[in-house]
Amino acid sequence: MDDLSLSRRTVLRTAAGLGAAALAACSRPEPPAPSRAATTTSKLGAEWARHARTVMSWPTTTIWESDVVGVRQDITGLARAIADYESVILMARPEDVDGAQRAVGSGVEVVPIPVDDLWARDTAPVFVSDGGVDLNFNGWGSKQPHANDAGVARALLAKYGIPRVPTWLVAEGGALETDGRGTLLATESSLVNDNRNPGRSRQQIEDELKRLFGVGKVIWFAGVRGQDITDAHVDCLVRFVAPGVVLLDQAFPGSPPDVWSRSADQARTVLAGSTDATGSSLTVIDLPQPDPDNVTVRGSKSVISYANFYIANGAVFMPKFGDAAADDRARGILRDHLPGREVVPVRIDNIAAGGGGIHCATHDQPA
Repeated sequence: MDDLSLSRRTVLRTAAGLGAAALAACSRPEPPAPSRAATTTSKLGAEWARHARTVMSWPTTTIWESDVVGVRQDITGLARAIADYESVILMARPEDVDGAQRAVGSGVEVVPIPVDDLWARDTAPVFVSDGGVDLNFNGWGSKQPHANDAGVARALLAKYGIPRVPTWLVAEGGALETDGRGTLLATESSLVNDNRNPGRSRQQIEDELKRLFGVGKVIWFAGVRGQDITDAHVDCLVRFVAPGVVLLDQAFPGSPPDVWSRSADQARTVLAGSTDATGSSLTVIDLPQPDPDNVTVRGSKSVISYANFYIANGAVFMPKFGDAAADDRARGILRDHLPGREVVPVRIDNIAAGGGGIHCATHDQPA
């Protein structure tokens, strides 16, 4: 197996830069949703809205080979942590169900749905108010085997009796970020790309995004093509924490400029000149990365971005990278901008070294 097929992302940071049926929801009170004077609604809700459950996937030896033990430990720890706040289901190949259930314990339900990899954010359907959108997962532009993952969205929707929303669009959940009020963020590199949507213009793709998700405004960033397996998903770059407020991934101070820091600079310029679907300007908060010399994650494929956090019922799950000062700083930023939620750091060294993060490994279904 070549190096690209082993990992969901490659060279995301160089070695120098490191760079309708729902399970019962948790009874923990949910913080009130942010409000604004002028709002619109969309079919696609914000991640901070209440969840029915979190969907995850059990890693397979087909993709992870000898690294599967460590990455399964990370998935186990993450699933158990989230299950303290809301229901979690873990999709697994039928032959892996018993082993996965023993690992995660009785607090997580393991369901027999064949998978290839752990990246449920990209393979599960994107849940909207009228069903689940099947985005025709194609292995991030046929970069990785995906015979099972291509059917995950349809299988999950069928299992729980949720209407399937079809589309010609090929995309992944990690390519989309919304405020739940009609604004969508996306990178051109991961959507306006011939490895997903050949022959389609940005306008055609935008029109389909608006139809599928009921949004009124799409803000596009350039992204980065061909440097990682996702072609630079937005969920490692910029994230909403409230309507009109975004957190922007920033390289560790003093890091040499690279394609990723230049992508963040371009995103900042776009955000400064943009308004959301209500016509309001956006507040941009920096979310700095840790010192690459002080992290516990090693490898040229590693994703060292706090922006890949996951908002659950009553909690926010963020990666713990081992740079104590940076971890504490990120935790404080998330606490300040997602008040009323406990910020839970989780160590995910094996997941991060394999090219992803907490958000990549989780997918929320709204209540």
